[in-house]
Amino acid sequence: MEVFSELFGLTTEGQPVKRFTLRNGNGMEVRLLEWGAYWAGVTAPDREGRYKEVTLGYDTLEGYLGDKCCLGGVCGRFANRIALARFVLDGVSHQLEANDGPNHLHGGCRGFHKRPWKGETLQDSGRVGVRFVYRSVDGEEHYPGNLEAQIEYWLDAQDRVTIIYRAQTDRPTPINLTNHVYFNLKGSGDILDHEIEIAADRFTPITDQFTPTGELRPVEGTPLDFRTPRRIGDRIDMPDAQLQCGRGYDHNWVLNHGGGSLGIAARVREASTGRIVEVQTTQPGLQFYCGNFLDGTAVGRGGSVYHRRHGLCLETQHFPDSPNHPEFPNCILRPGEHFEETAVFAFSAE
Repeated sequence: MEVFSELFGLTTEGQPVKRFTLRNGNGMEVRLLEWGAYWAGVTAPDREGRYKEVTLGYDTLEGYLGDKCCLGGVCGRFANRIALARFVLDGVSHQLEANDGPNHLHGGCRGFHKRPWKGETLQDSGRVGVRFVYRSVDGEEHYPGNLEAQIEYWLDAQDRVTIIYRAQTDRPTPINLTNHVYFNLKGSGDILDHEIEIAADRFTPITDQFTPTGELRPVEGTPLDFRTPRRIGDRIDMPDAQLQCGRGYDHNWVLNHGGGSLGIAARVREASTGRIVEVQTTQPGLQFYCGNFLDGTAVGRGGSVYHRRHGLCLETQHFPDSPNHPEFPNCILRPGEHFEETAVFAFSAE
């Protein structure tokens, strides 16, 4: 097991940005950036034991600085959407930046994935990692409170990547942290042949503005039923109202384990390579997104052009628009409390 860092480039303000590499004895590598705490790459084995890059990303820091698709960045202070970019907390109305039509998305115009973090290497028994820290000041993107955020990424000998999100605040504030990495277990092309299983009996339906209605709807009888493995492309373009709202799959599933402790969220398999990624999380929701808005304008590693549905996201999270839905799991962090959530991505092949 080893971890090392190198200069990856300079921001437009001249600030140096390190790239960290985690490597285990199997040949698996994880690459991470101080800019945006990006998960900037991972190699995973196929059934022949060959390790290959299975995420979308860029060759240079300039690619990440100009990234409009959030290819592996940490989303915050509140990941996903807040309807009409506003919420009321303890009787006080807060108006956030509207950066997705009338709504607030992934922390605003300069969310956590567009901020400089500070990284340090970590080593533990049987694993190596990196800790990133960032202080989000009171009023940043119009959120209340100074927030001290930490993200840890760990790689172990079993080809598991563990992400631990931590935060504290000096004023009540909503918080929802996730990673927006795009997977393609085939390595290129679209992800429609991938099979996915999601451990959820319900999902949160959305409006045509991608914000939740507040309902927790059963998946049974809908194209969003992935309680048994299904090929993604089988039903993604069905004439279903929810798929039309999301332009495909771009929804939050209500995980059966309910959050609070580590539980199964999803399993994705790509048949031609045998590659598998299994996701566990302590969070109550999972956003399954199929890259419906990738449009060929993002040019990634080695000149690869990322077209529609060339990657899929498995975003462990609290439910979208939770500050406006008191019936959803609590997303408010208060002074003296400690926010901590974990996601585990286990890679294998069969």
